[in-house]
Amino acid sequence: MPLLHDDFAWLRQRVLRLSGLVLEHDTHALVETRLASLVREEHVADVTALVARLRAQPENTLLHQRLAEALANHETAFFRDASVFEALRTTVLPALLARRGRTRTLRIWCAACAYGQEPYSVAMTLAEAGLLITGWTVRILATDFSTRALGRASEARYDAREVHRGLTPLLRQRYFRQERDGWRLNEQVRKPVEFRPLNLMDDFHPETPVDVIFLRNVMIYWDAPTRRAVLARVRRMLHFDGYLVLGAAEAAPLAEDGFSRNLIGQTSWYRPSPLASATAPVEDTSRGHPRPGATP
Repeated sequence: MPLLHDDFAWLRQRVLRLSGLVLEHDTHALVETRLASLVREEHVADVTALVARLRAQPENTLLHQRLAEALANHETAFFRDASVFEALRTTVLPALLARRGRTRTLRIWCAACAYGQEPYSVAMTLAEAGLLITGWTVRILATDFSTRALGRASEARYDAREVHRGLTPLLRQRYFRQERDGWRLNEQVRKPVEFRPLNLMDDFHPETPVDVIFLRNVMIYWDAPTRRAVLARVRRMLHFDGYLVLGAAEAAPLAEDGFSRNLIGQTSWYRPSPLASATAPVEDTSRGHPRPGATP
């Protein structure tokens, strides 16, 4: 049975609350396609039956988590948008190394990391700069709301198609070893990356500030109130002289979000600036307090 209008409207609200994803009105077919595997796994007749089961369960159940994961786009690649990593290598890293010479510590956060290609690309960039074998302490925090994606990312195994997307033959030879079922990253690159579940819709609290935040190709799926709320939380995580980088197609933060734009090479990087009103209320799209272990 095709997805009914009322069921689709319920799905749109449910997914928006779970992950911030805005399902457009004309995406019925796409939604049915992406939920087909979940329909099979749940042994129900069709998407309508799946929605009925979802509606009968509390929103914090595993099935609702799997719903959000099934509709999320985890498409990514190593060194996606090469100009970002070129700017990181030539400008951002040297500036941070000059300012962190006393502590010799770098903290980088890759939010919505999917299958791990982005944090591992960051780690390879740092390895090429010699930072993983010198006296520097490097921590790359990689988070995603999808526990399935995180499980795969932590294995650091990729098939032939994935390792040929964005990787040069030299980097593949230097940092990967070929196994029977694909390619696996070596320990040097895996070691500084810590994977942790975190839903950006939750009201997470800051730890020690991070120096660089990668928040790329995720806000493009959100509405304006969600972007504003998440940017406010992200800004609290960023060191006062740190850097935020977004996806090329994403709307730039507004001045009242507390960021100023810096063009580095062909990419825009955002630096913290004084908020127009530090006490101005921000619309909260969170679902309450963070889950244990989910704070970066």
